[in-house]
Amino acid sequence: MDALHESIHALLRFGEQFLQAGSTAYRTREAMLHLAPALGIDSLHMKMDLRCLVATARRGEERVTLVREIGAPGVDSRELKKLQHFVLHTPPHLDAATVHGFLDRVSSARRLHGPLLISLTTGAACGAFAFLNGGGATEISAAALAAAVGQGLRSLLHRRHLSPYAIYTLCGLAASGLYVVLAQLLVLLGVDSQTRHSAGFVSAVLFLVPGFPMVSAALDLLRQETNIALARLVHVLMLLFMAALGLAAVIALAGITLDTAPPPQLSLGALTGARVLASFVGACGFALLFNESFLDALFVGLLAIIGNGLRLWLRDGGVSLPLATFLGALVVGLLVSLLLRRLAEPRITLTVPAVIMMVPGVYTFETLVRFNEGSVLAALGTGVQAAFVVVTMGMGLAVSRFLSEKASRRERGYTGRG
Repeated sequence: MDALHESIHALLRFGEQFLQAGSTAYRTREAMLHLAPALGIDSLHMKMDLRCLVATARRGEERVTLVREIGAPGVDSRELKKLQHFVLHTPPHLDAATVHGFLDRVSSARRLHGPLLISLTTGAACGAFAFLNGGGATEISAAALAAAVGQGLRSLLHRRHLSPYAIYTLCGLAASGLYVVLAQLLVLLGVDSQTRHSAGFVSAVLFLVPGFPMVSAALDLLRQETNIALARLVHVLMLLFMAALGLAAVIALAGITLDTAPPPQLSLGALTGARVLASFVGACGFALLFNESFLDALFVGLLAIIGNGLRLWLRDGGVSLPLATFLGALVVGLLVSLLLRRLAEPRITLTVPAVIMMVPGVYTFETLVRFNEGSVLAALGTGVQAAFVVVTMGMGLAVSRFLSEKASRRERGYTGRG
């Protein structure tokens, strides 16, 4: 294999790992274009898909086109940071062996946190989400325990290389089923007089929400990376659909209906303090799930206190949920852009876990129950509302990038270098 083949092979492998770690397509394209001159490539043209990278490179009069298949997409914040740090500190001259050696070290590194810790923190995050959706002690406890078990099961199935669609179905079925059992048991034990499934049922499976690909798709659409953005959206919809199958089965078997139990009544001070704590715990838990360090997870928690606190305050003031969610996500994105303007931190690794707690859990629950009851029109109504809130959440982050980055406001045509 000649030198140009080696260079483009190393570059494609770098792009593959960048995408697999959760990066957007346009950031991956920029990274590869930045590395190309250091590898002696005079011109580089690329085409990206969710599972395929195609690149044509030129060095002098020599041209090479290579195709690389991309593995299953994932999320790893620490790996993404290492890859971006490598791009920002690229020496003037680089050889393929150096790139391969760096990628070998990155891919072989162990995750920062073990599966037991991740299961526990994920459970705590889902319990916090149950409170924010109006749950009491029963829903918080049941959702937390069920989510912890569900996340543990997901880790086990992932290590056995099971299909992600099968994993989502099985974990959705297991976590939601366990939640129902635990909630009923707690009621029988006298912890509460009734259950509020609208608060806890979806909370038990919040860890299955594919936040990174949803936000990445929105950002890529903003930068006209349409092919990979649409592929990501289809992938997200398939994952959510497979999880919904498991939840629908539990709803049918358990005979769950829409409940009207009011949320626990708290004083204004207690409610505010509990919301702050729940937002912080939830965001920290999801940051650790995405392989953030403890320090970065604390920072994400503070972002969630501000962004989600604003969203809840606006809702209390009568602002519609989509608008409140958009403004909350926008503030999170702008804060990250402002605070990290001079640092080599991928913004997406901080913004996504900070806004996960804004997912419309109650609307999602109502959609599943109404579909199960055969009330198709009512289910479509709440389903569209839930989808619109999720879209506004992603667009809030996308607009913050648009406002804070000059490059995002310019029309760009990727024609390569040279």
